[in-house]
Amino acid sequence: MDVYKVAIEFIALADGVAENLPRGRAYLADQRRRACTSVALNIAEGAGEFAGDERARFYRMAKRSATECAAALDVCRRLGLADETALNSGRTLLLRIVSMLIPLIRRAQ
Repeated sequence: MDVYKVAIEFIALADGVAENLPRGRAYLADQRRRACTSVALNIAEGAGEFAGDERARFYRMAKRSATECAAALDVCRRLGLADETALNSGRTLLLRIVSMLIPLIRRAQ
């Protein structure tokens, strides 16, 4: 699935951003790692589900986690904690993920 591949790509980017956060910001790194991992894991669980309503539920959870990741990027941007290029790349990947998940959710319902 293309959406899964993009989610894995986002995990790698987000991990790099998290590694470069200043001391004292571990809470942001932890929250972001959990949220971005949740995107990929929920996509994988949804892809493995036979029941349409359950598949849609996993894809919705992945979409929610992706929007949480976007908010975490906004926090990093506002606090000046990360490189703008990385933040913009992350936002682009998240927009792709959400735009791919929405039709998957609709088809599964």
